[in-house]
Amino acid sequence: MSQSVSTLSAPESSATSDLAATLKAAGDPLRLEILRLLARDSFGVMELSRIFEIKQSGMSHHLKVLANAGLVASRREGNSIFYRRALPSAGPHHELLNSLFVTLDGHSLSLLVQQRLGQIQQERASASQAFFADNATKFRAQQDLIASYPVYADAVGEMLASLDTAKNGTALEVGPGEGEFLSQLAPRFKQVVALDNSESMLEKARAFARQEALNNVEFLHGDSKLAVSRHLQVDCAVINMVLHHVPSPAEIFDDISQLLRPTGHLLVTDLCRHDQQWAREACGDMWLGFEPDDFSTWAGLAGLQEGQSQYIALRNGFQIQIRHFFKPPR
Repeated sequence: MSQSVSTLSAPESSATSDLAATLKAAGDPLRLEILRLLARDSFGVMELSRIFEIKQSGMSHHLKVLANAGLVASRREGNSIFYRRALPSAGPHHELLNSLFVTLDGHSLSLLVQQRLGQIQQERASASQAFFADNATKFRAQQDLIASYPVYADAVGEMLASLDTAKNGTALEVGPGEGEFLSQLAPRFKQVVALDNSESMLEKARAFARQEALNNVEFLHGDSKLAVSRHLQVDCAVINMVLHHVPSPAEIFDDISQLLRPTGHLLVTDLCRHDQQWAREACGDMWLGFEPDDFSTWAGLAGLQEGQSQYIALRNGFQIQIRHFFKPPR
């Protein structure tokens, strides 16, 4: 006598369905490489297609799968959409996603991918340098349309004054512009280094230092990689309204972390995320501001801890974030 056995399938829970979508999205070697790359920067579809040497349609498909699984976030800038790796949200899969990302970040990108990435970043840097070379004489007026120096200078100065910094130490300002903030750094530190990859802008900062008799300021033409290569060590670094001009803001955090001595401080002032497209042409902006979580993530990956934060809303609709990070003691 045979006995029939009926199989009962339990209703699929929403959590199980979400988990299956996440695992499916992550279960592809190329998509894992994309996630590894997007941890440190934002890229458009065309840039990602070049870096991984696949057709744009193929890359768009992979990004759609990752986005549907909540593994990447996107933002529109003009006619382009830029993608970055999403932060693991609080939920039942938080620990799983965090473990996945930690594992990914423990491996280096392939040499070929690093080379293609370098080409993209060099193109971005060349475009930025060309803008400042062509617009050095009128940049201040254009920048003032968004956020003039007096709007944030006092707040940054107050945050700097609240920090425990050694007066015999060294400070670094990345992208000093016309040099105004050097007048706040010079009296507080024995030595100040002003670093800029635009010689025309650096000359403006030199002229300001001469005018104000700031005799302890050294001027260095180059980027943060140059400072790292020279084994510069500083107690405090300041980056005012610069990161939205640079090819890879995340790499700046990495470099500054290497430059900072233990217990050293980093002050970052920049725009919050906005959608004012005209800022690209008028001010040479490469990024339309940043989410606060962007800075927190990049700083954390660079080994920095988060300190104070302040946000300033402007009448023209822009918002400025002033952030403090520090390097923990050994």
